[in-house]
Amino acid sequence: MTDQVRVRFAPSPTGDLHVGGARTALFNWLFARQHGGAFILRIEDTDQARLVGQSIAGIIESLRWLGLHWDEGPDVGGPYGPYVQSQRLHLYREHAQRLVLAGHAYYCFCTPERLERVRQEQRARSEPPGYDRHCRYLPEAEVEERLARGEPAVIRFKMPLEGETTIVDLLRGEITYENRLLQDLVLLKSDGFPTYHLANVVDDHYMRISHILRAEEWIPSAPLHYQLYRAFGWEMPVLCHLPLILSPDGKGKLSKRHGATGVLEFKRQGYLPEAMINYLAHLGWAYDAEQEIFSLEELLEKFRLEEVNPHPARFNFEKLLWMNQYY
Repeated sequence: MTDQVRVRFAPSPTGDLHVGGARTALFNWLFARQHGGAFILRIEDTDQARLVGQSIAGIIESLRWLGLHWDEGPDVGGPYGPYVQSQRLHLYREHAQRLVLAGHAYYCFCTPERLERVRQEQRARSEPPGYDRHCRYLPEAEVEERLARGEPAVIRFKMPLEGETTIVDLLRGEITYENRLLQDLVLLKSDGFPTYHLANVVDDHYMRISHILRAEEWIPSAPLHYQLYRAFGWEMPVLCHLPLILSPDGKGKLSKRHGATGVLEFKRQGYLPEAMINYLAHLGWAYDAEQEIFSLEELLEKFRLEEVNPHPARFNFEKLLWMNQYY
């Protein structure tokens, strides 16, 4: 952590930059600029199965078109690089091992077939599906023998089995979870790539991130991240989970079936970046009941992160079109 405000926008290159991601980037950028801080672009490409070619170039083009320029990132460098996660694998593997040695994580040898069988048996008993901690209590000698044989294994985090984990969200206040209901989630996969959870926490620490502004869908991951910070002995950044963006009818998240959702798709349709920025700012935030038109300079003056409404926001294509016609 640092006294300076340092925020990151950390997209996965799995397709075009979604307007929800663009809104997250905008709120991060505004917060950093208002506080004289740093806005960092980090590419989270550790989910190799979902990568889409040219996505990184598309993300960079989208952000530049919107005028959201970054201070550190894969193309401009910075003191805490590299800023692409697949180039930082040694760091994640080292820290996963560190957790195992400290007793905060363990090797799991369960095959996909066994995990599926466990889930089916849990569903048959009307229990929530999840890992049964089968490998958590394996004798150390057995673990070493199986690793020496080259048996595939993942590394899972040892969640506390008793007590509660409370996280504090800037928009929602305290959120408390019973530890016994939380999962021992995978940190390092058998291919040596980390999951989002481990890479995210390690990178945010070493990149000295002070505030994490991310989508609401990551709230259930927050107790694991809290426990990871605690296991490493690190201070956790301030959390702020931004509201979901719903479809125009409010029935579910905005998706391609509702129309354009990618920033470059709107660009190709003739929308202007000023209109996109203005409209995205209204998805969860309002200055007052009257003013709707804001330049980027006015947003820098009037936007307040603590005033963002945590409730979901509906995407209104007609409103966006009206703003585009204004500009």
